[in-house]
Amino acid sequence: MIKIRRSSERGHANHGWLDARHTFSFANYHDPAHMGFSVLRVINEDRIAGGAGFPPHAHQNMEIITYIIEGELEHKDSMGNTATIKPGEVQRMSAGTGVRHSEYNHLKDKPTHLMQIWLLPDKAGYPAGYEQKDFSTKLADGELVLVASNTGRDSSVSIHQDVDLYALKSPTAGERILNTDETRAYWLQVIKGVVKINDVSLAAGDAASTSVLSRLHLKWQAGSEFLLFDLP
Repeated sequence: MIKIRRSSERGHANHGWLDARHTFSFANYHDPAHMGFSVLRVINEDRIAGGAGFPPHAHQNMEIITYIIEGELEHKDSMGNTATIKPGEVQRMSAGTGVRHSEYNHLKDKPTHLMQIWLLPDKAGYPAGYEQKDFSTKLADGELVLVASNTGRDSSVSIHQDVDLYALKSPTAGERILNTDETRAYWLQVIKGVVKINDVSLAAGDAASTSVLSRLHLKWQAGSEFLLFDLP
């Protein structure tokens, strides 16, 4: 079974400095039919104006992944981490027992476009943690790249949940057939371009969720970019 979540159906909040699209219920956007999927709780597509950002705020018991599409994001947190996240890089922050952080677009004349993802951890009370890795070289090959996993295998960032997150950023058209586990769930989030999943066409901002399927046929146009979640 494949269910489609079109870009136009997402929640939308425009605060001037922040233009955000919410796949699942978030902040003032509440839709009981879209509270999450498996352990996915938040997929926000944010555009942050130059020189603007989120002041220090707190999180707890959540695995937070930031994926930069365009621009840059400056991160500071109560663990002492200061970093700039750029396209091709993935940041993982385990909020665990509690952490405060700020996120700013320090490019005064250019917006930052990003995906922020929240995953429920497999248990509460982990120590807060941080990790950031550059996948730009691997992504340049136009193939699926494992960017986050429970074990941190294949040099991915590690998360406290039984999830594999793949990214693809392809300058050319391509396709891939994946043999999938019928006991698992999958979420495909299109960022750019046009992607087909088992002959269902998705455009930028669209998503598809699947379960009880043993095969995924992915086909994409040149210039496409997407994230694929393998979920419990």
